Amino acid sequence: MSKRVVIDPITRIEGHLRIEVEVDDNNVITKAWSSSTLWRGIEVILKGRTPMDVGLIVQRICGVCTYSHYRCGTEAVENALGVQIPLNAKYLRSLMQSSLYMHDHIVHFYHLHGLDWVDVVSALSADPALAAKVAMNYSDAPIAAGEGELKAVQARVKGLVETGKLGPFANAYWGNSTYRFTPEQNLIALSHYLKALEVQRVAAEMLAIFGGKSPHPQSIIVGGVTSVRDMLSPARLQEWKQKHAIVQDFIERAYQADIVMAAEAFGTEASVLGGVNVSSFLCGDDFIMADGQNLFKQGVIIKGDLANVMDINPDLIREDVTHAWYKADGPQHPYEGTTIPDYTGFVERDTVYGKLPTVDGDGKYSWVKSPRYQDEPVEVGPLACLLVNYARGNQTVVNAVDGLLARTGLPIDALFTTLGRTAARMLQTVLVGQASLVTFDALLTNIQSDESTYVKPEIDPNQVYEGYSMIEAPRGMLSHWIRIKDGKVENYQAVVPTTWNAGPVDARGNMGPYEASLIGLQLEDPTKPLEVIRIIHSFDPCMACSVHVMDYNKQTLGQFKIDPNGF
Repeated sequence: MSKRVVIDPITRIEGHLRIEVEVDDNNVITKAWSSSTLWRGIEVILKGRTPMDVGLIVQRICGVCTYSHYRCGTEAVENALGVQIPLNAKYLRSLMQSSLYMHDHIVHFYHLHGLDWVDVVSALSADPALAAKVAMNYSDAPIAAGEGELKAVQARVKGLVETGKLGPFANAYWGNSTYRFTPEQNLIALSHYLKALEVQRVAAEMLAIFGGKSPHPQSIIVGGVTSVRDMLSPARLQEWKQKHAIVQDFIERAYQADIVMAAEAFGTEASVLGGVNVSSFLCGDDFIMADGQNLFKQGVIIKGDLANVMDINPDLIREDVTHAWYKADGPQHPYEGTTIPDYTGFVERDTVYGKLPTVDGDGKYSWVKSPRYQDEPVEVGPLACLLVNYARGNQTVVNAVDGLLARTGLPIDALFTTLGRTAARMLQTVLVGQASLVTFDALLTNIQSDESTYVKPEIDPNQVYEGYSMIEAPRGMLSHWIRIKDGKVENYQAVVPTTWNAGPVDARGNMGPYEASLIGLQLEDPTKPLEVIRIIHSFDPCMACSVHVMDYNKQTLGQFKIDPNGF
């Protein structure tokens, strides 16, 4: 007899996510539903506004990847208007994106995803002296892993436990058998968890140097950037590089080491050796290098055909709302996308926790739409980015992936797992950090002969414009789409990474990556579904990005009268 498991909310993410699964008598998941239960978004209130304000408004979509939306929205307007920004502006935007990545991925692994791998209670029984020796297996110069440092961490956390106020370590499933680190390995990773709290602050400061502040930077405008004095200041340039060195050092000597340690410890753990059941992958161009090329190249893999990576055709993207709480006649291209609510509610039924409201899997059950490429569900994110670039023969990526596989002794098939998805995010972080120094040097060279950072955009209020931007946000391929009429925004849609990954089943019956990733997973204890949470966290959900805005009282959200030429 099947049993329903409800996890609501999924914590340690941005926004509100509910996961429901059905398990059979062997606690194997046979059905899964991904539901975002809270509206959040910007697209509707953009209508009628000047395109020049788009970037500053859309960055409020999210409280984490604010810069990615800021940049993507601004570049969608530039694409519509045919604006070509100066090279310095491209370099500065890329450096800000690199800073965001380094911050975001560190925070994700340690503070959002790390406790799915690290048993904090187990760490309290570790031998700090032995743990210090164990750390040497994964780095020649470990960070925050000396015997004295580990003793101090152990005492600090033990003090929390003894007070009964566990703070961020409360309400976890400590002792679950799918935790595979030894007590000493848990202590090492726990020490890095605490150290990462310091390092992430430095990464945020990197973004603020050229962005003005973080998390909501202010220095991008349609036509370029405004951080001219920072770009021309040797002190500010040196400050960025010094902070970069601190963060990159942690990435390579702690983050990378912990993933290698996880590959060793979890290499035979069944619950992390699946979780990639959608075999199509999509990523965009990003991170401009000195030669004008990008570190990562765009492309799409359909149904696992790694030998035939195709260029992205924007015309093949559609959003399906068959099982989402919206109305539409059929799948819509983003230029024609609508945001018309059609909420249908929940159904009460028996669960492993007793009677609860549950999603109506046969009807509509999420505020997230279901993007499709050529009618196929696709995964986006660090794993997709590395797979596309590996299959394309991007030598930087090939060398990095092959090097990691050789170091861990894992086969290439290990990439197509939850463990592989988590490792891909780390590897992407290493590559972005290294490449950003190339971009930084290219900026230094270019400003010796060219100090331009801005070109004035022109807009004809009598002309209709359409444009889009596709970039690699930390969670995957992000695209913003705009139509401009009468000098104002007529329609706007953001198709974000979590929408690609978290969307419900489509009209053809195809599940998105979240739902598909859970099918076949066996749970140790359905009332403590750590395995589900670990897989879902490996995608780094951002529900705030993936849903839209409405007014439940059907009131007008706002009216604005503007002069299209008043910028």
